[in-house]
Parts: sequence; C-alpha cells; structure tokens
Amino acid sequence: MSEKPQGYPTDVSDEEWAFCAPYLTLMREDAPQREHGLREVFNALRWMVRTGCQWRLIPTNFPPWKAVHEQTQRWIRAGVFEDMVHDLRVLLRVVLEERPGQPSAAIIDSRTVQSTPESGARAGYDGHKRRKGSKVHIAVDTLGCLLALKVTAANEQERAQVAELAAQLQVTTGQKVEVAFVDQGYTGAAVAATAAEHGIRLEVVKLQEAKRGFVLLPRRWVVERSFAWTSRFRRLARDYERLAPSFAGLHWLAFVCLLLRPLFP
Repeated sequence: MSEKPQGYPTDVSDEEWAFCAPYLTLMREDAPQREHGLREVFNALRWMVRTGCQWRLIPTNFPPWKAVHEQTQRWIRAGVFEDMVHDLRVLLRVVLEERPGQPSAAIIDSRTVQSTPESGARAGYDGHKRRKGSKVHIAVDTLGCLLALKVTAANEQERAQVAELAAQLQVTTGQKVEVAFVDQGYTGAAVAATAAEHGIRLEVVKLQEAKRGFVLLPRRWVVERSFAWTSRFRRLARDYERLAPSFAGLHWLAFVCLLLRPLFP
C-alpha cells in the first residue's frame, strides 16, 4: 500500500489557515468553477516562494502550476497579502509586544535586486551598486514589520519615492507616523518638504566618518534586518517576475509567512 505523502515545512498549520482563509477566499469554497482547494494552492505558492522554484516546476503533488499562478495573480490584484500583513502586524504589536497597534516611527530604505531575462525589459542600472535590475523600496516599523513597498527600475532615485511611500504609510497607519529614519540617500530640503506634506519628519542617520569595520547604525539596522528576512525566500533573491506588481506581491507574501510564525507557533 502506498503511504500518504507527507507535507512540506512550508505548509500552513490549522491555526494559520484559520486566520488566512477569510482573506484568500475571493469566492465561495464550493463554487462550481473551483477545481482545487485553496489551502493546497496557498501551500504550493508558499513552497515556490521559499524554495525559488519556477512556476512550471512546482511538484505534481500540488495543484497544477497554472492554477497556482492564476490564483496568485487574483490574490495580488485583490491586495489580500497587504491586508494580511497589516492585520498581522497589529496583532503582533498589541498581543506579543504590548505596543500600540499603529507605529509612530518608520524606517525607509531600498535594495537593488539583480534582473533576469523575465524582468529585463523593465530593469535599470544602479550605478552605485553597479548592478542592473529592480529596486525594492520599503518602509517598516521599529519591529521590522512591513508598512509600505514599491518596486521600480534600479536607476530610480530613492528621493523620488518618498512621496508615495509616505502616502502609503499614513493611509496604512491612519496618519500615525510622525518620523521616518533614513540614510544619506534621502538628504535634501526638497525630499524633507515632500515628507512633511504628509506629516512625516525625515531624520537622516549618518554613517560615522571614522568607520572601522562593521558599524551598527541606530534605527537603520532594523530595515536591513527586514531585507535579510526576505533573502531567505529564494524566489526574491533575483527579480524573476515579468511584472513589477507580481514581484511586489511576493514580497508581501513573504512577510505574511514571517508574521504568521510568531503569532501561531
């Protein structure tokens, strides 16, 4: 007799699925056009993002790759991963950290991700990093939880993204953010004025001039840790997505996975 196949470490637990299911159910579970269970589709997506597998190479014990891909695009267009992250962040802050649900401070930064043949058409060249690819701009709270995200070509300047990130921050938190910590790439009166229009004061955390070896910068290390968390999801190590919204959506999904773990151990 054949044994029942075992699940993967990336599969959602019963407690995690009880939280996720209401967000992911865009139509009735018993809808006549549904052929595959949402939980298995979600498990396949989590496995793919964590391992870095190509869509067409998703194991056959999951639903067909095309069904997983199409459902993922529906979830991304509906913004369900963003909604999950925002609610999980509030739960983590209130229940585990005993802090207010919405932060008053944020940290903004970006990283450049190498392009691939799939994403090359929208890639740009980052002269500072000497890399062609996409730039992921994020804002996180002081715990490292994602608040806002934008994907651009790598040649786009950090200063030019402050207006949109600041607007996202205030919409997400209900106008609670008062200060955002940034690096020297965000200096200048114009960018400070842009942030101020949204009620946010930019505070530049500068690198020490007498630097020797590794220096842990106040506040800024939090966002760097958040980038390190996403690097454990191999699908995000390079930009393999043809469309920028897909790449952004997979980042939100990664934070869903990251925030579920402490809340549902």
